[in-house]
Amino acid sequence: MKTILFNLTDTELVEFITKLRQPKFRAKQIREWLNRGAPDFKSMKNLPEKLRLDLDCIAQTLPVRIIKRLDSSDGQTTKFLLELNDCEQIECVLMRTSYGNSVCVSSQAGCAMGCKFCASTLLGLKRNLTVNEIYSQILVAQWELRNDKFSDKPIHPNGDANNNDVSHIVIMGTGEPLQNIENVIGFIERANSDMGIGWRKITVSTCGIVPGIKELTKWGRPINLAISLHAPTNELRSEIMPINNKYKLEDVLDAATEFSNLHNRQLMIEYILLGRKNKDDETELLNSTPEHAEKLSTLLKGKNCMVNLIPWNAVDERDFAAPSGNAVHRFQDILIKNGIHTRIRRERGQDIGSACGQLRLNNTKGTK
Repeated sequence: MKTILFNLTDTELVEFITKLRQPKFRAKQIREWLNRGAPDFKSMKNLPEKLRLDLDCIAQTLPVRIIKRLDSSDGQTTKFLLELNDCEQIECVLMRTSYGNSVCVSSQAGCAMGCKFCASTLLGLKRNLTVNEIYSQILVAQWELRNDKFSDKPIHPNGDANNNDVSHIVIMGTGEPLQNIENVIGFIERANSDMGIGWRKITVSTCGIVPGIKELTKWGRPINLAISLHAPTNELRSEIMPINNKYKLEDVLDAATEFSNLHNRQLMIEYILLGRKNKDDETELLNSTPEHAEKLSTLLKGKNCMVNLIPWNAVDERDFAAPSGNAVHRFQDILIKNGIHTRIRRERGQDIGSACGQLRLNNTKGTK
């Protein structure tokens, strides 16, 4: 197995290089390339060619490597299929937006939560990702941003053609972040200190691990918290999200509200709108009727929150359907009438399987 240079300390990297009969300053050069996200040794132009060839035989740069890159037809979204050193695979997504470049990272290989509408949990949980494996996803995106075919012009009218850095992070990829909270916190601390990404530009999404939310509150950093709610009652939520059998709606919202109040931050509520096709091929609304909207309004009344409405994104193995546009807007109108801040999220990269709920453990589905 090749040595992963990114995982070495500075002292270990110097030792590794000097054993190759190279001067110590080569270690500093290599570290600079690693911190920029260099995917291979041929990219390290200031190293002698022989050293690059030698390193390629015995080492690799990052703890992840790109297996496949998929670009959406509009050029705004890129999904990376990444392989870890033990051959497990994960996905991360780069989104170019008018407010900056956002990266959605995975925190686990697979997922144990079992949400009925999601692709990420189809093959179960394999393992937690390390701090370096999560952080490397950002480096992969940053490297591609600085070298890709879209970097010479802004995608949006207000975009900055020279802004080729990652500016926002959302931990919403494969896995439940709060089941890997120690490494997720370590990753966030590093992204803040080493890449200068502000706390308020980092979002952690959870399906409702109450002890993890309380741990984030104790940690005390003013990041954004998103709760995957998806139902206004315990009965319905338990049907589509098994985690609700352990952590009830009220307990999740109480813990999340305590966190948001501590930092005076608006709590984000993620709500996927689900339907099912009946025998007449008509879509019956599962969690998105006017009655559900009224119940959700009551549940969230008086809370400092924003509801992101997300029409279900298709997953081949799931038997759900997206509600019609009229049903989605009707649901939104009821929330707004009741004083609940809400918006319909614009999903990115549906044509490459990178929208909410579509990320997978590997490339068996959702890629081209």
